[in-house]
Amino acid sequence: MTISATDAGKRFNREWIFRHIQQDFIQGRKYAITGPNGSGKSTLLQVLAGALTPSEGSISYSSDGAIIDPESQFSKMSFCAPYLELIEEMTALEFLSFHQQFKSFIPGITQEIILLETGLANAAKKQIRYYSSGMKQRMKLAQAIFTDTPVLFLDEPCTNLDKSGIALYRQLIQTHTKNRLVVISSNDEAEYDFCDNILQMTDWKNTQPARS
Repeated sequence: MTISATDAGKRFNREWIFRHIQQDFIQGRKYAITGPNGSGKSTLLQVLAGALTPSEGSISYSSDGAIIDPESQFSKMSFCAPYLELIEEMTALEFLSFHQQFKSFIPGITQEIILLETGLANAAKKQIRYYSSGMKQRMKLAQAIFTDTPVLFLDEPCTNLDKSGIALYRQLIQTHTKNRLVVISSNDEAEYDFCDNILQMTDWKNTQPARS
């Protein structure tokens, strides 16, 4: 699968967040979108994922040269971000079962394997609201990384993770994303130093106000 940004830009009110992005994101490669806080990394990630509409230009999705039906695009993507909420009244097992009703996990991966690999097996039947912030982030990473999709979006994936959590994140990426398109929004090298392509938000900044 390939995601193509063609002269893409996004503005809020009269302020351009980024402009003139011309970039293909190709399955099997890993991309980092980096830049200072407030530079628009998360906004760009959401535009690429189809959660936000570009203000100019376009974002297209294709597989083997054929355009993907817009209504089926969401089924090919997984997304993890600190601002996405878990269903905290559920236990980990209940949450994974609920998630699996919408998207399947990687073949051969069970809920029990997910919880074991993420270090959450002992908390499988505990409501997520009683998890620490680091445990919640592990669960967010799990539901994204273990979902069987060709595209994986990660926004600041190591938020709230300690040293062992960061090591876990890197191991999950190495083990479960070999043939996927991975796009990471971050300004922390530990989250993206394994990426094939490093893209700088500052290359797409335009400070001129938008015309009315």
